[in-house]
Amino acid sequence: MRYKLLVALSLAMTPVFPAHAGVEGWKTASDIGAYSLIAVSVGLPALQGDKAGAFQAAGSFGATSLVTEGLKQAFPKTRPDMSDRKSFPSGHTSRSFSAAASLMTRQGAKVGVPAFLVAGFVGLARVEGKKHYWTDVLAGAAIGTSIGFLVTKDKPEETRTAFIPWADLQGGGFTLVSRF
Repeated sequence: MRYKLLVALSLAMTPVFPAHAGVEGWKTASDIGAYSLIAVSVGLPALQGDKAGAFQAAGSFGATSLVTEGLKQAFPKTRPDMSDRKSFPSGHTSRSFSAAASLMTRQGAKVGVPAFLVAGFVGLARVEGKKHYWTDVLAGAAIGTSIGFLVTKDKPEETRTAFIPWADLQGGGFTLVSRF
């Protein structure tokens, strides 16, 4: 139940800003959305006792960050607001989509679909906040989604084992049955 509350709170923290929110409002919204998704992608599995899921989400985030920052250095592109030459690809978007892909893989569609919607909102907010062009956001989404799905693996099914003792007039024993 705690994890459902965590997901609901983090997704609720990502407001859908109206067009009159202004550039700073869009930038703030993209920060809240991106950082909330990243926190949920690592925190939710950790709260569930899914250490592998938490490590995979963190690894997905790390790999996405390395690829994104490498591309920013290799392809310097001026941002729409002219603040620097690190527009391509969008880091907020790539990391958000990486987190969403991790959540989809480990938690299923009930958590993954809303996470992808929030990631899409982050991309929109980066464009509306004049930090990226649509091409930057699309590249970031492709990078993050790809790495998120590559690094994060499905939860293994729980192994079910049964130990069944038996006896009859001629002896006894046990049967050990396991599903892999």
